[in-house]
Parts: sequence; structure tokens; C-alpha cells
Amino acid sequence: MFRRTFWFTAGAAAGVWATTKVNRKLRQLTPESLAAQAADKALAAGHRIKDFALDVRDGMVQREAELGEVLGLNADPELPSPRRVAAIENSNDPKYSKNPTYVERSTYSYNRNEDH
Repeated sequence: MFRRTFWFTAGAAAGVWATTKVNRKLRQLTPESLAAQAADKALAAGHRIKDFALDVRDGMVQREAELGEVLGLNADPELPSPRRVAAIENSNDPKYSKNPTYVERSTYSYNRNEDH
């Protein structure tokens, strides 16, 4: 009698376990669950790609510093002095005077087709 009770209980437990497993798997295969899983995997892949890009950038900066040190490019060279901007107006030149009667005339006309 105990043997029958044991096997009945074991069968019932196995049935409950199998039913629970099947229901979980069915819930995982619904369209909403599949979409959520795909979104989670896409986010994880995005984070891995971002981490990879940051590692590559760090490696680039480190290698650039090493190359600059080896080639002597890291020394702070003295920058050339800034250029002075040429004056736009020349008060002695008649074309920049305030006299409106002056009209600049070209000595030749430019034809863009002559260059070909």
C-alpha cells in the first residue's frame, strides 16, 4: 500500500512539475514575450557595442600618446605669433574714399569661356 501511495505521489508531483514547465515555455513563446526578449537582447548588444567603442577609443588615445612620445610630438612647441589682419580701407586709395563719383573700371573684361 505504501508503494502505491509513493508512486501516486511521485506521479502527481511529476505531472505538476511538467505542467508548470510547459506553461512557462508557452508564456515565453507568446508574441509579447518574444518582443520583450528581442528588445532586451538588442539593448544588451547595444551596451556591448558601446563598451567596445569606448575601449577602442581609449586604445586609440593611448597609442596616439605613445606614438607622440616616441616621435617627439608631445613637446609643446611655441606657436607662431598670430598674423595681423590687413587693413581693408586705405584712405589714400580713391576707390576706398567716401566720394561716390569714383567708379572702378576694369582694364579687361573676363570671359569664363576663354580659359577652356
